[in-house]
Amino acid sequence: MPKCVYCGKDYEFPKGLTLIGKDGGVNYLCSSKCRKNMKMKRRKVKWILKDKKEKQEIKKIEVKEEPNSTK
Repeated sequence: MPKCVYCGKDYEFPKGLTLIGKDGGVNYLCSSKCRKNMKMKRRKVKWILKDKKEKQEIKKIEVKEEPNSTK
């Protein structure tokens, strides 16, 4: 599964947009929203920061649960 270079979400391969640069680098974008914001060179957007906070909270919960499940 590719990961969006703008918002960082994992998504199914047939969806989204794959950009291949002149240097051979590959960039994946999950939606037109990410594509448009990347074109406008926006970086710090509220919806991205919100997703990152949610991911960090989920990781903290998973880390707390893992040590108990390995015993």
